[in-house]
Parts: sequence; C-alpha cells; structure tokens
Amino acid sequence: MKPVIGITGNFDAGENNFCLREYYVHSVNKAGGTAIILPPVDDENVVNHYISICDGFIFSGGGDIDPFYWREITGKKAGEINPLRDRFELSLAAKVLAKNLPVIGICRGCQLLNVTAGGTLWQDIETPMCHDQKAPRDYSFHAILIEGGTLLEQIISQNQLRVNSFHHQAVKMPGKNMCVSAYAPDGTVEAIESTEGFIIGVQWHPECMSDEYSSYLFKALVDKASGI
Repeated sequence: MKPVIGITGNFDAGENNFCLREYYVHSVNKAGGTAIILPPVDDENVVNHYISICDGFIFSGGGDIDPFYWREITGKKAGEINPLRDRFELSLAAKVLAKNLPVIGICRGCQLLNVTAGGTLWQDIETPMCHDQKAPRDYSFHAILIEGGTLLEQIISQNQLRVNSFHHQAVKMPGKNMCVSAYAPDGTVEAIESTEGFIIGVQWHPECMSDEYSSYLFKALVDKASGI
C-alpha cells in the first residue's frame, strides 16, 4: 500500500472555494505516495479523522498567519489573514507534533509548524536581500546554507543549495524542540526541523522546482510515512 500524504488546502472566503496548487499533489505522487487534499474545517472530529487516515502530512504555502498566535500585535505590512485556515492548521499541526508524525511544512507551512511549537516569526523581513522573486516559480533565485549534521543535510546531501523564494515573513525564534537547519546569506531562516522526529519546515517551494534535490524531500517524507 502506498502511504497516504495529507496536504492542507486553502480556503477562498470570497469565492467559497477550497483550493491547492497542482504541484503539491504531483510531487507526492511522483515520490511514490498517494496525495489527498485536506480542506480546512472548524470540526475537531474531522481533524481527528484526517490524523487517522494519513501516514504523513504536508502543510502547504499561502498567506500570513495572524500574529495573535505568537502574541504580537499586527504590523502595518501584514498580508491577508485567513481565520479558518489558521484555526484548522494550528489544530492539525498540534496533533501532528504531539504524535510525532512525519511532516513537511512549505513556506507558510514552515512558519505554521514553528508557531505551533511556540516559536515566533518576523512579520516583515527587512534586509537588503530580495525574498519575493519576480521570476518563474521553478527558477533558483538565491542560495541557502545548510547546517551540518541536520536531517535536512542527510536528505539533500549538500551543504549549499539554490532555491526559489516567495515570502515576506520568516522564522524569528524557533519553537520548542525546533532548530534551524538552513539560512539565507543575509541570515534569514530558510529551514527548521525537530530534534525529535521527521518534522521539517522549508521556506522555499520545492514542489515547484525540477531539480533532483527538491524531489529528495518528498521521497524522504514518503519513505518515512511508509515506515522505511
């Protein structure tokens, strides 16, 4: 049986649509898993059912998380807040972390895992370096430096990598049992991971990339969810 990987979807309140970019599903299926989309809900029973039917999880990219969840007032450069998605993903992530289930958080998902673990975020990055590229989504825009001895280094087998970049927020203080596993040259956190299991957050969008290193992340998640 192929492991089931649940991918959190977005909710468009204006159109009353659930949505997710195709890249995520394709990346999971290509890695040997079975992808299912998890619509945001305000129902604890449904969240528990998601936990019971999935072997691993991906928290997908998207808009800003409400700074209320890391005890800050909202700054002037805050993006659009999606209350339903925040509540849903924080509830699901709390259960995933408590059960130490395999998970990758991508962009917003990286930040979401960190906030769930009690960490904080920069509401708006202020460095000379651009982190929101005006280039194709599969274009490698800037380098990252990967910390030695980390799970990310084991998966990627490199200590440097070029990635794409579409964000204005980033991890500030890592949450409980979280450590930083990659930085951008300006010091911006590009990846975090748990010290206790296969829990990884990456600030870039590997699902959009065509390089072999991006595929390694999804293969590692599928293998872990398979019990390999």
